[in-house]
Amino acid sequence: MRRGRFRPAGAALAALVLPLLPLTACGRPAAAPATHAAAAGDPAQDADRGRRMPSVVDHVRTDDPVVFLTYDDSAERDPAFAGLVRERRLPVTLFLTDTVAGPAYGDFARLRPFGASLQNHTLDHRSLRGLPYAGQRAEICGQQTKLRSRFGVRAHLFRPPHGTYDTTTLRAAADCGITALVLWRATLDAGGALTYTRGDHRLHPGDIVAVDPDHPTATNLTARTERLLETIEEQGLRVGTLEDYL
Repeated sequence: MRRGRFRPAGAALAALVLPLLPLTACGRPAAAPATHAAAAGDPAQDADRGRRMPSVVDHVRTDDPVVFLTYDDSAERDPAFAGLVRERRLPVTLFLTDTVAGPAYGDFARLRPFGASLQNHTLDHRSLRGLPYAGQRAEICGQQTKLRSRFGVRAHLFRPPHGTYDTTTLRAAADCGITALVLWRATLDAGGALTYTRGDHRLHPGDIVAVDPDHPTATNLTARTERLLETIEEQGLRVGTLEDYL
C-alpha cells in the first residue's frame, strides 16, 4: 500500500469545521460535537498547558483516490466479516470498546496480519462530553492500556462514543497519547444506504466512512460491506489505510 502524501498540519486542516452529526457509527442519534478552543481538525495549543491537541477529522485532505472504512465494535457478530477482511486483505480500522469487544479480542487479533487496525473507542462506551477530566482520562487511557497489553498496540486514533466530545475530551486524549479524534463524513447504515453528514451525497477521495455494525444478521454486515466495496470501485476509488494518512 503506497503511503499517502497527506500529513495533518494546522493550516491544512483548519477548514475541517465539523457539523452536527445526524447518525453515529454506534447507530444512535448524536448531538453536535461541542466546540473547543481550536477549529476542528486543527492541532492547536491548549492555552492552559501548552499541550499539542489532537486533530478532529471526518475527512482526509488528499488527492489519492482512497476512502477509509471504519467499524465500531460488534463486527465480530458476523463471522463472515473476518473472512472478507482476510480474503480481500481489507485495511479496515476497528475502534474497540473493551466491555463490548473484549470477549472477541482473539478474533480481532487474527485480523491484524490482513490489514485491520485496532484503535481506541473507550473502556465502557460512556458518552464523554460533560464528564470531568478524570473520568474521560480513565475511559481513554484505560482502553489504551488494554490494547497495549492485549495486542501490543499503541493506539493513536480515537473515536469518541456517539461522536460527541468537548475540550476536556481533547485534553484527556492528548494525555493518553492520542493524535487524532476520528469522526466520519459518510455512514453505511444497517439497511445498506450511505448517508452523509455534510456536502454532496457521494464519496470523495479522503472520506472516512463509518459502517454501522450494530444490527448484523448472519451475513448482513459482510453483504453490506461487499456492496459498499462495489460502490467504491464504481466511483474509481479504493480502500486506503487510515493510519498511513493520519
